[in-house]
Amino acid sequence: MFYGFLLLVAGLAVGVYLVFIFRLVPGAAEERLGVLEPLPEDIGEWHFDEASELGRAALARQQKREERLFFEEGKGMFAQGRLLRQVRYRNLVSNAIEDVEPDQSVKRRRIPS
Repeated sequence: MFYGFLLLVAGLAVGVYLVFIFRLVPGAAEERLGVLEPLPEDIGEWHFDEASELGRAALARQQKREERLFFEEGKGMFAQGRLLRQVRYRNLVSNAIEDVEPDQSVKRRRIPS
């Protein structure tokens, strides 16, 4: 029983140590885990989507589907920021925004260094 408790405390200590090292030491996470892939060049720009199935369905409803990638900066000591896909639908005639889909988080891959 005592040895199980001792292993639990040791495991927690190693976990806390690794979290603080990866967050506070510059370059430690990139060296061990790899570097995140670069952000797209057209980040923040809306693009008209007519090629996808959803884009064609929107055109049939007299709407145009636009989407963009948006990087939301993280807040706080442990925040890294996240890449989001945002989609909106505009009226073809008045160009007014009629509908907005919920933001979708886009996972960025790590490139081994």
